[in-house]
Amino acid sequence: MKYFSQALQDASRHKFIIAAAMACSLAVAALWSLNIAALFPIIQTTLNGQSLQSWNQQRIERAETEIAEFQAEIAKLDKQLKGAPAEQRKQLELARGQAEGQRKKARITADWAAKIQPYFERWMPATPFATVVMVVCLVAGATAVKQVLAVLNQMLVSYVSQSIARDVRTKIFNKALELDRPRFNTQGISGFTAHITHTTDMLAQGITAFYGGAITEPLRILTCLILAAFISWRLTLASLIFAPLAAFLMLHLNRRIRALSYRVLDRSLGFHHIMLEVFNSLHTVQAYSMENFERKRFREATGQIKRTAMWAAFYNALSSPITEFLGMGMLCTGLCVSSYLVIFRATSIFGIPMTNTPFEPAIITVFFGALIAAADPLRKLSGVITGLNTGMAAANLLYPMLDLQSGLKEPTAARSLPRDHQQVEFRDVCFSYDGSHQALNHVNLTVKRGEHLAIVGPNGGGKSTLINLLCRFYDPQQGDVLIDGVSLRDVSLSTVRQKIALVTQQTELFNETILHNIRYGRWDATEAEVIAAAELARAHEFISGFAEGYQTVVGPNGQRLSGGQRQRISLARAFLKNAEILILDEATSQIDVESERLIHDALDDYGRDKTLIMITHRESTLSLADKVVRVEYGKVEPVVREAKAA
Repeated sequence: MKYFSQALQDASRHKFIIAAAMACSLAVAALWSLNIAALFPIIQTTLNGQSLQSWNQQRIERAETEIAEFQAEIAKLDKQLKGAPAEQRKQLELARGQAEGQRKKARITADWAAKIQPYFERWMPATPFATVVMVVCLVAGATAVKQVLAVLNQMLVSYVSQSIARDVRTKIFNKALELDRPRFNTQGISGFTAHITHTTDMLAQGITAFYGGAITEPLRILTCLILAAFISWRLTLASLIFAPLAAFLMLHLNRRIRALSYRVLDRSLGFHHIMLEVFNSLHTVQAYSMENFERKRFREATGQIKRTAMWAAFYNALSSPITEFLGMGMLCTGLCVSSYLVIFRATSIFGIPMTNTPFEPAIITVFFGALIAAADPLRKLSGVITGLNTGMAAANLLYPMLDLQSGLKEPTAARSLPRDHQQVEFRDVCFSYDGSHQALNHVNLTVKRGEHLAIVGPNGGGKSTLINLLCRFYDPQQGDVLIDGVSLRDVSLSTVRQKIALVTQQTELFNETILHNIRYGRWDATEAEVIAAAELARAHEFISGFAEGYQTVVGPNGQRLSGGQRQRISLARAFLKNAEILILDEATSQIDVESERLIHDALDDYGRDKTLIMITHRESTLSLADKVVRVEYGKVEPVVREAKAA
């Protein structure tokens, strides 16, 4: 409930819209009970064949008669009190108090009826049938207004719930962009995808259930019970005799439903994980004929969701009979008690007073109508409870994600870096991904401005870790990475990364145009600058061969392009950024020999005043290097050679 309350607090930003929705709910509830109250004049005129004016006049006369009778009884009791012995005075005073109360009640009835009589005389029809027609037309009009207000209420509540869902989606997306790699991996791509797409929809359902059903339906019940209590509050309480039992059962059932709702959403995350994992590795799955294995794994995951969802459906289904039981218990109790009072013209049952005067048929019919009208929103409460529990379970998954903090802390007083750096230094750097195995162990390395450094070594030796630390995807556990003596920890992430252009072996392209993907390096670049960068990366020729040229959409992660074409677009993006430090992590591994030679010429020209760091296994790439180092077992070995290879 803590996190769902936080979602409702977020929704309070739309307080005026919520207030309008609540006003609509209140109006709908009031019109709902007023439509039931309209049964009275219809039944009264139909059964008695009299207009409302004559009926109300009879009420005034009857009340005045009762006032006179009670006044006479009070006078009689006052005489008896004067000479009564002490042991009888208490009983006589009690009787006098009751008579006085009845007189006041009759006085209120007479005064109220007298006040509305002129309005009846002026506005209400004089004949019974005309009265029925008028009341029916008013009920029809009130029903139309009620439906319009109900639709408006749903639209306002939906606006609030969808706004909150959008805000939470945006916050989670932004959080994913801010997190460092270890924190991001606690949820993974499947976790973030499932939460942004599916779980936020569940949260929206919960907010809709709260501001829609959880307020509207109880208001409808309340107005109906107020109408019933206006007729006889004692009889209304008697009708609610089963309410405590139903509330107790619903409380325990609700806890179980909430736990199961959480489990369903949690299992859905595993289902999304398997699905995305298989789709992203589809070539491998098919190449190794693992389709049946993955089908079985997927079937087991969906089977777990199905079993948990069936238990949730079972307990959700139980909530409906409980609310039905409360509604039917209320109706049956009210029917039995009121029937007894009407049939025997009684005012009490089992010695418990229910009313001061015997019920009229029209009055008891309205009472029944109020109870029946209260039963309908009671039945709908089971669906509202399901929606609330789903929303609470979703909030319990979503809001803790928003509290995740990146391990990369932005400095409170960020330092700036020189416009033209002079050197990059790894000073006594130690780093471990898992806390046990040292990926880098007391590494010291300096790269001066304009140097072309090649890093070689076996896989897992720590080469990519050096790049990850320089890009500040991670911070070292010991030592420092510095640019011109300034620790990267003391510089904002954006400042560090503005100085670096990165091209990796695993090229990442967006499902957009080639122009979009290259311009991602510098968003304000002109089309001419994009073309120049593409020419430098030797990509312009094949791009021009496409029918749509630079407007060609490359597909998800560039699937419509070859591996070499993707790498050249990635290189063009890096060239366009024109950063001081260019990092190539096996960036030409999928490019043919001739294209690689041309790119090397371009790098030689482009990198004259740039710091170029290359991770490579190709001998041809080593020809670009001024300095070659070997990284193995977390250590940087002595320089292999100092001069650029011939």
